[in-house]
Amino acid sequence: MADSAVVLAKEQVQEFTQRVQAIRDSLHSVVVGQDDTVDQLLICALTGSHSLLVGVPGLAKTLIVKALASAFAWKFSRIQFTPDLMPSDITGYELLGRNEGSNGQAQQMVFRPGPVFANLVLADEINRAAPKTQSAMLEAMAERHVTVGGQTHHIDQPFLVVATQNPIEQEGTYPLPEAQLDRFMMEIRVGYPSPEQEKEIVMRTTGGEVEMPKSSFTRESFLQLRELVNSVPVPDNVADFAVQLCGSSRPGDPRASEFVTNYVSFGAGPRGSQNLVMAAKARALLEGRTAPIVADIKSVATPILRHRLVGNHRAIGDGITTEDIVDRLIKEIAG
Repeated sequence: MADSAVVLAKEQVQEFTQRVQAIRDSLHSVVVGQDDTVDQLLICALTGSHSLLVGVPGLAKTLIVKALASAFAWKFSRIQFTPDLMPSDITGYELLGRNEGSNGQAQQMVFRPGPVFANLVLADEINRAAPKTQSAMLEAMAERHVTVGGQTHHIDQPFLVVATQNPIEQEGTYPLPEAQLDRFMMEIRVGYPSPEQEKEIVMRTTGGEVEMPKSSFTRESFLQLRELVNSVPVPDNVADFAVQLCGSSRPGDPRASEFVTNYVSFGAGPRGSQNLVMAAKARALLEGRTAPIVADIKSVATPILRHRLVGNHRAIGDGITTEDIVDRLIKEIAG
């Protein structure tokens, strides 16, 4: 019985890898390069998690997200965040409408869903909206529902938010509070392409409209992939490494080193450990393995933890970034 269970698990993993590889290939037919960005977005999608894309304009952030939605045949919506954006512009609103009643036409309040009611929502330049509007998005991200007029309206699964931020223009923005940043599994940094990749981008995009990938996925088949990710067993040493990595990032914790005490104001909370393990499970399946290893935790640690750590004034003065802190923690724990 044990042997047949192992064979079945390997067959499931092989099928998973093949199906996700097909998605990878379809995304790369639209997006040139950006391998890490594509893989990290896939990990977030397969774990039902939100992500934050950070990069300068013109790096195809919107194109990548639209291609991901098309590859899974998801309902896609894009919200351009501006200072005058209101919460109802995201969640929807109630208005007086007509309903056919037994005694003719009767008027009643009717809910009109906003753009947040989609499978994949692109929150473009999310830090340009006021905190009141950002909090409306936070409820949807955290609870998978919105409340309008005292009524709760649930959002169908799958539901993911991919938010973008421009790192070079901060005038007139409202930095996301730590509570909202913690709702994003990963902060994904989108870099410049190589000269060869940039030439291919130019040749592809100047000859006509870019065709979005086609999908063979249904809603049910995608949710089955997510269930498979959830069912992946986690070895104790992998969970221990994730917990120790987050615990050692907290000043005042007995596990914290002198380096952390000197340069960190606030470390990662338990959600950081949860996300490390979930991402490691998805990465293991992407690599064709039946269980995650410590190397998976190391691979996803930087995008998962860098927005959860807060450096102090000494870190700013010495030019120590949160990426530097994560790298140092991994080396210290690995020995």
